[in-house]
Amino acid sequence: MDFILLELLLICIGILLIIFFTIYFLWPSVLLKFGIWYGRQRTGLQVRYAEHNGYRFSYVSCGKPGLQPSILMLHGLTLNKDMWLITLLFFPKNIHVVAVDMPGHGDTTCLPGDSYTASDQLKRLHQFVECIGLNRKPFHLVGISMGGLFAGLYAANYPSEVCGLSLLCPVGIRCPKETEVMKRLKELCTNRVTENIPFIPLNTQQGEEMLRSGTYNQIKLPKQVIKGVLDMRAPNNDFFLKYFFDMFSDESLYGLHDNMSKIKAPTQIIWGGNDQILDSSGAAILAAGIPHSQVHILEKCGHAIVLDLPKFSAQLLLDFHESFSCVKNKKLA
Repeated sequence: MDFILLELLLICIGILLIIFFTIYFLWPSVLLKFGIWYGRQRTGLQVRYAEHNGYRFSYVSCGKPGLQPSILMLHGLTLNKDMWLITLLFFPKNIHVVAVDMPGHGDTTCLPGDSYTASDQLKRLHQFVECIGLNRKPFHLVGISMGGLFAGLYAANYPSEVCGLSLLCPVGIRCPKETEVMKRLKELCTNRVTENIPFIPLNTQQGEEMLRSGTYNQIKLPKQVIKGVLDMRAPNNDFFLKYFFDMFSDESLYGLHDNMSKIKAPTQIIWGGNDQILDSSGAAILAAGIPHSQVHILEKCGHAIVLDLPKFSAQLLLDFHESFSCVKNKKLA
């Protein structure tokens, strides 16, 4: 009897292994989706939707609005709301956090006929905030890279709605030094080149190059994992190309630089000292242009701050959040 049970157990294990390796080699995106689901469960995130003016916004949230300000997190170029999963592992569960897919990214509506310049995306972001009632009281706005551009523009245009602003290596600054990556991106946009865009990888080699350029610690992922990521992004690639040209136009690219003096909220600027995509010299420009700002240049850290230093960057965000949350709570008391 015991032998039969052992044999059945081995058969079950064998079947599970076959299923795992079949999925891993043929459909790696399925495993990644499971990993994302598991990450959401660990952080207590729930997927929600809001509809407005033809757009169906997809976002995740955890916690409930309370005495502390809510936090709205904006992702980077061609990424989505789930890029914040690692960061949120270090957040306490009692803070109300929202992370949204910007239009055309993740599971939020893409309407290719629309314009996606910075000003257009800003209007849609404000519509989303109003739709879910996040601006019933001022909130803490966090943005990384392209999300940092939108976060800064939002704080500049809707100052009464933002009580704190965290900018992680944001796009939109005329840096004294320009990286080779940015020079290449601007050249590709000027010449309307539609192939080999650094942030629209089409094969595993290009995916590995994007990961190398974004991280200091040179994170190495198995090729199947990169393939899974590319498979998940593939349906949005045509939109990403249009988005790239809209966002790198003269109208959009330096929007944060041109509007930073309008930002009134206390501002935290975090930049990787080894950023190969946006030179960290942009931090000093922001600090000079935004009153009530503080700068953190992180050593041994690239553009993907949340990958290179996930725990440390999360703590910086939490410390900053607590700094103005405490002041507000004291005033209420």
